[in-house]
Amino acid sequence: MFAGNERRKPISYSDWMSQLPSELYNTPLWNLIIPGSHDSMSYDLDINSSVIEPDGLKKISKIYCARKIVRKWAVTQEEAITNQLDAGVRYFDLRIARKPGDTDPTRLYFYHGLCTRTDVETVLKVINDWAENHPKEILILAFSHFKGFDKKIEGQLHNHLINFIKTLFGAKLFLRDETPTLKYCWQKSRNVIVSYDYPAIYSPKLWGKITYFYGNTMDPAKVESILQQILETKKPSNSFFVCGLNLTLQSDASILKYILCPCGTLPKVIQRSLPELLKWVQKQAGMNIVASDLVTRNDFVSVVIKLNISKISGMYKE
Repeated sequence: MFAGNERRKPISYSDWMSQLPSELYNTPLWNLIIPGSHDSMSYDLDINSSVIEPDGLKKISKIYCARKIVRKWAVTQEEAITNQLDAGVRYFDLRIARKPGDTDPTRLYFYHGLCTRTDVETVLKVINDWAENHPKEILILAFSHFKGFDKKIEGQLHNHLINFIKTLFGAKLFLRDETPTLKYCWQKSRNVIVSYDYPAIYSPKLWGKITYFYGNTMDPAKVESILQQILETKKPSNSFFVCGLNLTLQSDASILKYILCPCGTLPKVIQRSLPELLKWVQKQAGMNIVASDLVTRNDFVSVVIKLNISKISGMYKE
């Protein structure tokens, strides 16, 4: 991975799941430890997009400086989706939005503060191509938020996106009533799990919302403390769950000390905190999906993957 603050080409973990020890082949995927990316598409944010959030800046989104500030503090990833896949990321946080005034009635984008330049269907085709070329790597795609969906056409937009997902991934989709293990996925030639956080629509090919735990703070020590408490008291069993290492800007006046700093960006703040957060992660064995910003830095992926070896040690102790 990247060393320190220096950006280099990520080390490839493109086939790490197929290289896990055989003792883990029959382990449900929610009992493995899987690297994920938070706001996975934020590297692609469009400076010319209207501000989608926060609500307080929507009214001045026509001002370039306002959009520039939002982008500085909304970019959480720096590598394209294919590079994240090659680096070993297997869970993707995909937040969906409709661009205001888009002339295409069903076109959707990803967003985090601003919308992306690339539309959803284009990116999903790239993911599908990668999944076909790596049939033993299981991808978890979490669709959520659905900002800007006008209630008059909300159902149409959801149906269009869901039908596109089903048609594109086809037989690769893992059914929600099956228990996913590596061996079973390989036997069935299924390597895509889609979580769709919209309970009004049910499909056996779509999984429900995956719980995402996070600290909701910019203080790394508080993030660790909150996640530790969750792992000790609220950890789900027999289902996927995410521990998010991501720092979160507050919506009150405390946000000003960050966004008004002329040289500050969210990636710079993240880079200072990530090494310490990863030291904490290395001590954990009860996690499932671990999501982070800047996933191709500081050996994040390799640290998470290596935690699966502790699973084997635990098996023999039992």
